[in-house]
Amino acid sequence: MTTATGTGPAAITRPLRLASVRRVAIVSASAAAVVAVLFGIALLLGPAALAPAEVIEAITGRAQPVVSFVVWELRMPRALAAVVVGACLGAAGAVFQSVLRNPLASPDVLGVTASAGAVGVAGVLGLGASGIALTGLVAGGSVVAAVIIGVLAWHRGLHGMRLILVGVGFSAFATALTGTVLTRAEIRDVSVAYTWLVGSLGGSSWEVVGTSGVIALAVFALLGLQARGLRGLELDDATAAALGVRVQRVRVGVLLTAVVLAAIAVGASGPIGFVALMAPQIARRLVGPGSISIVASAAVGAALVSAADLIAQYAVPGIPFPVGVVTGAIGAPYLAWLLTRSDPARPGGIR
Repeated sequence: MTTATGTGPAAITRPLRLASVRRVAIVSASAAAVVAVLFGIALLLGPAALAPAEVIEAITGRAQPVVSFVVWELRMPRALAAVVVGACLGAAGAVFQSVLRNPLASPDVLGVTASAGAVGVAGVLGLGASGIALTGLVAGGSVVAAVIIGVLAWHRGLHGMRLILVGVGFSAFATALTGTVLTRAEIRDVSVAYTWLVGSLGGSSWEVVGTSGVIALAVFALLGLQARGLRGLELDDATAAALGVRVQRVRVGVLLTAVVLAAIAVGASGPIGFVALMAPQIARRLVGPGSISIVASAAVGAALVSAADLIAQYAVPGIPFPVGVVTGAIGAPYLAWLLTRSDPARPGGIR
């Protein structure tokens, strides 16, 4: 009896896996190239526009002090913050949608963003927190809120729809709490808190960007260590368990990792809505059917926030907007479209 080689299931699916990896690599590299272009544009544009040669001289340390200050202290921290925040939101959204198997799952929908906003507003108005102190406060508050949401949603494990419903309710509570705090504060303090609340990169500093970036890299590395369990969770629970995945333990661990990523983003910039919802869906459509790529989603998220921040700064000459206003204007119609296209009977839930 002879056995044919290269005709088993593994041999048949191997080309499909390789093709999927190639698509992910192409999409991720393309999105990263877009981010690089947008990053360069962000360094060039401003009240005093710079030539490319001046930016290069500033980066290499050969520019005049004024030009170096503009590039290194004013523009580069903001441009880097857009990349870090967008990558964190894109990856967090990809994890939520993949683990919960729901295209509408994101930190925005699950109440994490609203909870972070409530903590941030309380920190700004009650404690006068700013910079790295505000980032740490918001990150810690987001994790605590996520744990509370998880405990309330727990019923023989964490399950997608139950977690989303509890998250929506908790989001409404956090939004009401934020409104209460704002109405009882001094008007001059409210304007500062509200600018942060709608999502703004205007106050980005090297301290915040550096700390957030280092923590984000560590969390991405931790997420990479959980890749096998994450791939298993993209299947149904029974199949994942049959493959040796400890479903509930891995689900909780991966979701907490995604919450930390979202908390880093919110702490650095305030709540920037809809990026965590849009980036994974755009990445999925570019990559093709199959599992959501966290790397591609992170790259797309970075591109979205970078582009939105440029639009917010320069779409109306002399009148800059918070970046959250732009993402909200784009994301709200996208969410409506996504709802009309949702189909629970299809993998991924989208027609």
